[in-house]
Amino acid sequence: MIKPRLISRKGAASLALLASLSLTLIGVPALADTNSSAHNRSIPIDSNVITQHETKILGKRVKYSATTGTQPVWNSEDEAVATLFYTYYQRTDIKDNTSRPLIISFNGGPGSASVWMHVAYTGPRILNIDSEGFPVQPYGVQTNPYSILDVADIVFVNPVNTGYSRVLEDADGKMPSKDEQQKMFFGVNADIKYLADWVNTFVTRNNRWRSPKYLIGESYGTTRVSGLALELQSRQWMYLNGVVLVSPTDIGIERDGPVKAANRLPYFAATAWYHKKLDSELQNKDLTELLPEVEDFTINTLIPALAKGGFIGLKEKREVLAKMARYSGLSEEAIAQNNLDVSTSFFWKELLREEGKTLGRLDSRYLGMDEKQSGDRTDYYAELTSWLHSFTPAINYYLREELNYKTDTKYNMFGNVHPWDRTNNKTGENLRLAMAQNPYLNVMVQAGYYDGATNYFDAKYTMWQLDQSGNMKDRLSFKGYRSGHMMYLRRDDLKQSNQDLREFIKSSTPEKGEPAMYRR
Repeated sequence: MIKPRLISRKGAASLALLASLSLTLIGVPALADTNSSAHNRSIPIDSNVITQHETKILGKRVKYSATTGTQPVWNSEDEAVATLFYTYYQRTDIKDNTSRPLIISFNGGPGSASVWMHVAYTGPRILNIDSEGFPVQPYGVQTNPYSILDVADIVFVNPVNTGYSRVLEDADGKMPSKDEQQKMFFGVNADIKYLADWVNTFVTRNNRWRSPKYLIGESYGTTRVSGLALELQSRQWMYLNGVVLVSPTDIGIERDGPVKAANRLPYFAATAWYHKKLDSELQNKDLTELLPEVEDFTINTLIPALAKGGFIGLKEKREVLAKMARYSGLSEEAIAQNNLDVSTSFFWKELLREEGKTLGRLDSRYLGMDEKQSGDRTDYYAELTSWLHSFTPAINYYLREELNYKTDTKYNMFGNVHPWDRTNNKTGENLRLAMAQNPYLNVMVQAGYYDGATNYFDAKYTMWQLDQSGNMKDRLSFKGYRSGHMMYLRRDDLKQSNQDLREFIKSSTPEKGEPAMYRR
């Protein structure tokens, strides 16, 4: 049963409902039918449900508790303006969690719930899919034998309007206007500000101030956690040990023009290799042998060539065309018609056009079928429909039937958060500054080779540009996987990516008594 800690601000409606129930009990006709607000669907502002579990991780038994609940967001006047739904996993078969790491997990969108990494990556239960990540029935969840819960506790946070998280009415029972909501929640910096305050409350309530702390974010979640690293340090006085960027966005680091166009080629090559569209010499190489060759061509030849625009020499252009075609699996004619600047949307349509198939955006291993073979963009994203197919029933079943959190509120896989204010995005610089100020802070980037939305080479480029001085490069690391945006859906990568997290946590947790300081 959900145990609310605070009464919803729909006080009048609640009193009306209580009055109606009382009258019914003494035989007086109920009045609830005339008061529709008494039946409004809502989520408790402050609640939790705790369940106890046991699992096996890496062959060893692990006991843990799962706390599902809501925790308020307060404004500067200490008024509850929203409530965030979260799930908190805590290992219970250890005596002292003082030195036990805490992972705070966010997904992206913006507007996406925490469902993806929750029931597919680091949590103790993952959805039923096949070994490559495709839906299977019956829908539901299974044990995650690779979860990092053996080495760290995890809280999965749903920002406003995602999952069960919602904006609240004001004291007069009115919802804030769309403009007011945007200023409070729906923008790069507003998002970071209110989430930092929420994290402070969560850490305080759960007595985790002494624990080593880590942020992990996926996709737009990487923008979120990059900004949070400095916001938590500067405004909440909370210092982190690590930040993990899964399939990162640009985090405010520009890569326009020739760099933006050229950086797609290594992703094209990886995808073409996967679909066996390269010549036999390249196809016979392992992917990790092929990609450094393509990356070298991209940096040293393609970017300079694209920078010359229409003034590139004819001989040089022919040579570049031939190499691009060889590495991408596309024809020289198709690349030439795009002036060497091949968009990802055209690539998803073109590579398997003759077979009548299209490629997924976030994971190009997934195939789709369009109404027409012609055109330069796909009718839909094949991977996203596949993921929603398997994730939606799994999370709705899991929260209600295994974690016992029961509500009529709809679980928003994607919530209404737009328009999103993207101005003044300095999150990459904020992460760099947080690292400079905190010698303990390390960053790891994880990316899938077949991700066409936030491609792995852009992720590398962002990491390279994060600290142009090179003074902190020993605290920056990159891990690549043979899958897409959610690389953990592929079973082999689920195992490896969780192991990479374990090793990252271990390497970034200092020895007892080791000071946070720079040495000359």
